Amino acid sequence: MEFCSIFSGSSGNCLYVASDRTKILVDAGLSGKKIQEGLKEIGINPCDIDAIVITHEHDDHIKSAGILSRRFNIPIYANTNTWEAMIDKLGEVKRENIKIFDDYNSFEIGDVFVIPYEIPHDAVKPCGYSFTDGNVKISIATDIGYASDNVKENIKDSDLILLESNHDVEMLKVGPYPYPLKLRILGDKGHLSNEAAGNTIVDILNSKIKKIILGHLSKTNNYPQLALRTVLSILEMNNIRDGRDVDIDIALRDKVGRLQIIK
Repeated sequence: MEFCSIFSGSSGNCLYVASDRTKILVDAGLSGKKIQEGLKEIGINPCDIDAIVITHEHDDHIKSAGILSRRFNIPIYANTNTWEAMIDKLGEVKRENIKIFDDYNSFEIGDVFVIPYEIPHDAVKPCGYSFTDGNVKISIATDIGYASDNVKENIKDSDLILLESNHDVEMLKVGPYPYPLKLRILGDKGHLSNEAAGNTIVDILNSKIKKIILGHLSKTNNYPQLALRTVLSILEMNNIRDGRDVDIDIALRDKVGRLQIIK
């Protein structure tokens, strides 16, 4: 299977997951133009995208979902509550491209088995997702206030994980955000900190997990090297070595990542 972070961060999110026969976008939270340019960078024609799968209805995850659906006739998948919350924001979507799945029940897109799972975030019915072709499993766990037992259970047997590392707690506390927003981000339905990301990796790491990419970094309350340094420090304290026990990488907010091929 293939994975690429087209963009991942507080400014907008779009991820690419593919098998041999199926190409999927997870979220479309930037302009259609930027996403098309990002796909072009990794050699993907937007006309070949089979589906857009939505995690939740916040603007940084759905901004151009309707635009891309109309432009390239792409089905959009989301649960009932998420569809109800976002449909007025998307513009007109063809009836046949409105794909609704029940809560956290698994479904198939082409030859990819899609496994939605519950995450703690302040949206109506937010989902994390795992994708598998029967051999490789790729999981996405961002926009999580904390790594719940359910999150850990769903991602622990993955080959590749995109895991949120949103903020440095001290930067957030002394930063410019209004106090209520700080409380929201730090709360159980907010976003995962760098330290929490490191501790989550310690809790779930096993021999199957080949790569973990830290994503959804805040523009204001984090920066890539701090996120990476914090996580690696926690892993080293637990005798886990980057490059030996697992490969740790960063998904940048404003740059397309490397196309990962997982066998």
